[in-house]
Amino acid sequence: MAALRRWSPAVTAGGARNCTRHPSHGRNRGWRSCLARLSARPTERNIAVTHRISPRYRRRASSREGPQRGAASASPDSSKGRTMEITSGDTAWMLTSSALVLLMTPGLALFYGGMVRAKNMLAMLMMNIVAMGVITILWIVVGASLAFSGNEAGGLIGNLKLTGLKDIGLGNEVFSAYPIPDTVYLMFQLMFAIITPALIAGAVAERMKFSAWVVFIVIWSLVVYSPMAHWVWGGGFIATDVKAVDFAGGLVVHINAGAAALALVLVLGPRAGWGRQIIRPHSLPLTILGAGLLWFGWFGFNSGSALGSNGLAGQAFMTTHVAAAVAATAWMLAEATMHGKPTTLGFASGAVAGLVAITPAAGFVNLMGAVIIGLAAGIICFLALRLKTMFKFDDSLDVIAVHLVGGILGALLLGILADAGVNELATGGMEQFGRQAISVVIAFTYSFGVTFIIAKVLDMTIGIRVTETAEREGLDLSLHEEQAYVMAD
Repeated sequence: MAALRRWSPAVTAGGARNCTRHPSHGRNRGWRSCLARLSARPTERNIAVTHRISPRYRRRASSREGPQRGAASASPDSSKGRTMEITSGDTAWMLTSSALVLLMTPGLALFYGGMVRAKNMLAMLMMNIVAMGVITILWIVVGASLAFSGNEAGGLIGNLKLTGLKDIGLGNEVFSAYPIPDTVYLMFQLMFAIITPALIAGAVAERMKFSAWVVFIVIWSLVVYSPMAHWVWGGGFIATDVKAVDFAGGLVVHINAGAAALALVLVLGPRAGWGRQIIRPHSLPLTILGAGLLWFGWFGFNSGSALGSNGLAGQAFMTTHVAAAVAATAWMLAEATMHGKPTTLGFASGAVAGLVAITPAAGFVNLMGAVIIGLAAGIICFLALRLKTMFKFDDSLDVIAVHLVGGILGALLLGILADAGVNELATGGMEQFGRQAISVVIAFTYSFGVTFIIAKVLDMTIGIRVTETAEREGLDLSLHEEQAYVMAD
């Protein structure tokens, strides 16, 4: 009887969800009657529900079965032949997760905005929130199709079958491998496409033209983000050939954005006075508020990547929070040890570093794995702050130390710490570590190289840096003719 009480809904999913003892069930709805009702259910349905794992990764499980490679990947062509029933619980959770991930973009704007000088506050906010408009339009027109439609050129890119989302309706006829409507699936993916270029903004704060930034994120999203999303999540070659895994965006979001930030910083150059004067944050309370919104939204970012309301989503929720908490504490202690005092900025940065590092691994590691990843992220990302001083590049808001280093750390540690008891699609060991290392090299090389070319071309044509006068005056006034703080007379 004690064993039966531990028979949790996470294990039996929908089939035995109502079979745990509860006062409202009454004496006649005990475990024997529940077992009888379960045995009367169709066997195939029970198996399908009981063993549901993250739909996002079914394509990788199927890739190990030879002839069925890519049969459940996120593309219209490969989804044919296996249709999952849309469920209200899964749909509700994914709608909530999509909203949580969208909230992360204004949260990121506040996190970054508090760290710049007051004269550049609105400019930083605009660089972040503009993606919510521009990238949404781009995604609907062609971005979603390039990332998740078909498989062209040996898994390098999608096709144009979903241009304008013309075949997307209320059901899941296109992405039939998932228990959610096609609209919900693509809107969830859109939120990742929005926040990824916004992450890059922190590296080029206080000196990049807004017009050049808008052109940059449009081109970058088409030629860097969409292909990368296809390689990893859309049935492309990293998923099917390299067989690396990425639960929620260590490769696609963080390494991608971090490598792009490094390339853009090298082309753009440092801020005026960088290295000769201290450039202080103007509002750490705003940064803390932004970090809190990021932490909150990250539950949708990682747990939502289970693409359903299931046990794996709960596992990702737990590992996400634990890694962030451990990393924030580790960063704070490292800072206090090396500099004598802990800071609020350090605690917030540590939390974000932990969230970044756990992103690729949230649905693959156990609790102790999350602790190890959080501890490593808090210490190593803190030490990585010295990179910009050593190599003399102005990463204004430490995007490279947190997102690039944190993303690489999480992707590699996943290869060692993955627990098949959590997710059978990856088992920690040297073989998986090698796969993860190859995927990290591919993601970094492609993003850095293509971004560097884009930035160089834009700099030679329209110019990407503001004038010295505009930089001295502040970008709020020079670019937007607004001020974040206007004191009353």
